[in-house]
Amino acid sequence: MSNDYTGTVAGNENAQDGTKAAADRVMIFDTTLRDGEQSPGASMTLSEKCQIAETLDAIGVDVIEAGFPIASDGDFEAVSEIAKGADNAIIAGLARAIPADIDRAGEAVRHARRPRIHTFVSTSEIHLRHQMKKSQEDVLEIIAKTVTQARGLVEDVEWSAMDATRTDLGYLARCVETAIRCGATTINLPDTVGYATPAEYQRMFEYCRAHAEGADAVTFSTHTHDDLGLATANALAGLFGGARQIECTINGLGERAGNAPLEEVVMALKTRVDALPFSCGIDTTGLTRASKLVSMASGFSVQYNKAVVGKNAFAHESGIHQDGMLKHAETYEIMRPEDVGVTKTSLVMGKHSGRHAFRQKLEELGFDLGDNALQDAFRRFKALADRKKHVYDEDIEALVEDFSEEAADSARVMSLTVLAGTGGPQKAILVMDVAGRHVTEEATGSGPVDAVFNAVKKILPHEATLSLYQVHAVTEGTDAQAEVSVRLEQNGRIESGRGADVDTLVASAKAYVAAVNKLAARRRQHAQAV
Repeated sequence: MSNDYTGTVAGNENAQDGTKAAADRVMIFDTTLRDGEQSPGASMTLSEKCQIAETLDAIGVDVIEAGFPIASDGDFEAVSEIAKGADNAIIAGLARAIPADIDRAGEAVRHARRPRIHTFVSTSEIHLRHQMKKSQEDVLEIIAKTVTQARGLVEDVEWSAMDATRTDLGYLARCVETAIRCGATTINLPDTVGYATPAEYQRMFEYCRAHAEGADAVTFSTHTHDDLGLATANALAGLFGGARQIECTINGLGERAGNAPLEEVVMALKTRVDALPFSCGIDTTGLTRASKLVSMASGFSVQYNKAVVGKNAFAHESGIHQDGMLKHAETYEIMRPEDVGVTKTSLVMGKHSGRHAFRQKLEELGFDLGDNALQDAFRRFKALADRKKHVYDEDIEALVEDFSEEAADSARVMSLTVLAGTGGPQKAILVMDVAGRHVTEEATGSGPVDAVFNAVKKILPHEATLSLYQVHAVTEGTDAQAEVSVRLEQNGRIESGRGADVDTLVASAKAYVAAVNKLAARRRQHAQAV
């Protein structure tokens, strides 16, 4: 943290030279399952949410915001199940400042060992005038009523001022004071639209803590979005303004440009203890596994140069960098790979590798498969090793992720033959397993991929629109696996699918079928709800 963040650290007046000895405890609040899932196309199944929550609980996340219970029966069920299963973390359910929302959230978290209701209302003039059509006094009354209601249901109530960073500071302090007086135990001041700069964000917390009566008795929280690429910087600046909770998500998942990434915030605190006199209780060795788990469940790939958990975060290609690394790792690495769950060593995997070595490799890569899943993954690995000379870590990751994508599918690709070339026409002959029945169709198209997708549509009819088709090579070389991402949209619903194979067209078929399966599952859920 630079010296731009001036002033005494709130609640840490005895800090000298920013030493770790004077560090203050920061609570980590993860909202991957709520704000993260609000990313278009990032919806997750109940089992995926429970698995992510279990992982977050295991690595020491203090608060897990498990969902928005009033949003749907599925969200309510997810929050309830996570509340029942959490061993340590506080489980929060989000609620608008509406009585029905708050009652629903209270019902969803009631089984948690440590339940929390998180309620919010807009406070900025632009929101009050154009969205809520309410006066400032109206909103103060809403805050008083709904926070009081929430406190009657649970002891732990968090209140958020939506669009706090564009709210008049004097009025914001009045809102905070009202929430505290009515029973809020945590006050969240979010940068909802990613508008603030670090200095402004720090100043907002300082002002509210100085001008709202009762501020010393509650915990202040940050919630920052990355629209200007400042989410992590703003979250850390909030700590210097007196916040002691940071709201964040794995991989920075979230609406628009996303939220402050949990892994960045946590590793900044761990790495820069000289400049950031704060601590948290996260077991950082679980970060890479959590990242992979969220990426697989959401269908959102982690960019290669993503801080901390990206593929290239600990990779060095430059000759100068490699020379420095060989002489002393700290010349070009400020973090140890093992601190985030990445191993320095790499087993060379090939067709002669055994099941034990394969399991060990999976553990190094952050995967924990059951016996049946391991057997299936090992079989696929052997088949891949017969087709590829070198099997890299990235190949194995893509293989396991592709298997996970297919595991819950009701329809899957069995075989594919494509006729293509300058003479045309492009034709695809596709065999699929649909609920245990083999179905064969052939179709033509304006290109081989178009022909493949048309064949899928003959077997699995749908009206969805293709909004994304993306291919990238998992590794280098002409025998590299292709990983394909497909995004389909139908009636406002967006679903993503991924597929991997050394044949790009096969990977394309798998990805397309995975997305169609998800749309079908979503339609079934909707029909059952109705």
